[in-house]
Amino acid sequence: MLTTVAVENYRSLRRLIVPLGRLNVITGANATGKSSLYRALRLLADSARGGAVAALAREGGLASTLWAGERKGSGRSPAASLRLGFAGDEFGYAVDFGHPIPTSGSTGAPSMFNLDPEIKRECTWAGPVLRPAALLSDRSGPAVRTRTAQGTWHSSVNSVRPYDSMLSELADPQLAPDLLRLREHMRSWRFYDHVRTDAHAPARSAQIGTRTPVLGHDGADLAAALQTIREIGDREALDAAVDAAFPGSEAEIVSEGGRFELKLHQRGLLRPLGAAELSDGTLRYLLWTAALLTPRPPALLVLNEPESSLHPDLLGPLADLILTAARDTQVVVVTHAPGLAEALGRGAGRHRIDVNPIALVKNALGETEVAGRESMLDEPLWHWPKR
Repeated sequence: MLTTVAVENYRSLRRLIVPLGRLNVITGANATGKSSLYRALRLLADSARGGAVAALAREGGLASTLWAGERKGSGRSPAASLRLGFAGDEFGYAVDFGHPIPTSGSTGAPSMFNLDPEIKRECTWAGPVLRPAALLSDRSGPAVRTRTAQGTWHSSVNSVRPYDSMLSELADPQLAPDLLRLREHMRSWRFYDHVRTDAHAPARSAQIGTRTPVLGHDGADLAAALQTIREIGDREALDAAVDAAFPGSEAEIVSEGGRFELKLHQRGLLRPLGAAELSDGTLRYLLWTAALLTPRPPALLVLNEPESSLHPDLLGPLADLILTAARDTQVVVVTHAPGLAEALGRGAGRHRIDVNPIALVKNALGETEVAGRESMLDEPLWHWPKR
């Protein structure tokens, strides 16, 4: 389980170190940095898949994502470095992105990729705090050393390109077994952000159905995911979640020619409603049901504004779904809805899960901070690798 996430110089997150628990609820007013923290977690996950540089490029490049304000009392902009990291009971990881050294293409002309950020430093370590004795792998520019399965160090130069993470390039079971375990752990993280419920959403039409233990990000496989829960997951929890939100209702999956379609039987109606007929809120709740009752829980599940389009009466049932998921996986919920945060707090005791509330605010300089934190002594211990 992750115990700490750290971000430096990413948008309004000039320096943010946050403690994490089993169920984390991130709240705050608009523009306080909630979405930035969500995206920082996604960037960390992208590092394990070799996609962090491309993800930064989609956000406008390093120059567009770096903290643009001043440091306290300095009158100067901070160093041009974006740093992300996390630590947990077993592993820790940190990555440092910086501006590239300009290069030329094969023709001698300046490369058209000279705006791509480069990875300047990467480290993994055992335990919750970076210490020299706890290092498992260490990268400085193109030079990397990793602790082998025999406990010795293996060093290499120019084995990783500046735009590739060592997580995706050097995870070898003999030369870097701990790096491989960490990469697979991070690749299991799951993110859901604004699942589609519009009139043309894939979830509203029949789709080819196969066993689907993990709901896709576009929700196209909703019917197959719900049927998978019925057959190999917690069928009783699925029926209870639907009934709690829509009393007397039941979800049914019908198959015709291998295509699966969702039908919702509701009390008082003579026929079931198809997915194309459901309201946005009803369909969104059913999508969250499929995502949260997954028969294959991830190590980390991150939800961004799951309350969108939901009627206030559905926040209680949604909270129960999230608390049920938190029994098997670590959960981070980013929410604008005080009602959802309150429902999670009320239900935590019944589910025997501690809720870790994280309220974000902005200080006078526009930096995101954790509300109620008076000094650096109130935050988790954290050390960045030096360049």
